[in-house]
Amino acid sequence: MSEVSSQPTNLMRLSRRFMACLAAALFVAIGAAHAAAPQAAKLTPQDEQDMQRVQTYLNGIKTMESLFEQVAGDGQTATGMIFLARPGNMRIVYDPPSPILVVANSGQIHYYDQKLEQVSETYTADTPAWFLLRDNITLNGDVTVTRFAHEPNALRLTLVETKNPDQGEVTVVLSDHPLELRQWTVIDAQQKAVTVTLDNPRFGLPLSPQLFYWTKPEAPIFGK
Repeated sequence: MSEVSSQPTNLMRLSRRFMACLAAALFVAIGAAHAAAPQAAKLTPQDEQDMQRVQTYLNGIKTMESLFEQVAGDGQTATGMIFLARPGNMRIVYDPPSPILVVANSGQIHYYDQKLEQVSETYTADTPAWFLLRDNITLNGDVTVTRFAHEPNALRLTLVETKNPDQGEVTVVLSDHPLELRQWTVIDAQQKAVTVTLDNPRFGLPLSPQLFYWTKPEAPIFGK
């Protein structure tokens, strides 16, 4: 029998930590309200221009489809497919042997474990997905950029939630000329890291709204 619960099992919690980097979005969960204010990166005028380019670029991502590879700090790996339609919609399908399907829509995220036939639900605002799925992405205010670096043909920036910097950080890597989202790494409050690398991402393509409707799969979810 299937079970629907608002409190995930220990196995589901482990799965969610392993997936936390996706979505972008990829960013830092809401946490303690009394953390010290984070130290913003010192930016040159050129850095500020590049930051504005990154912000404009991220807001220009309306849809995305990509294969991905995910690597945890302990060496565990996973692959799969991610679909994104901003604002608010995401679908992540993991390849075997991971039995997990993730669907985000209408402010909620649904985690389905096919092996356990169990569904868990949480709010998008309470997960790292909130940043990338929001209607307007900003790199100031409720988000602080703590590091910004130019690399050969790439830009790398590290973000924390301004009110809760101790909850973790996210480092985003974009190729430059032209800008393109390529990778992100999430380090949580326990200093556990997960890195996601996009493989042949496609942006701006039409995606069926049905990808983001939540219904329990009737057939196996494995496959791309």
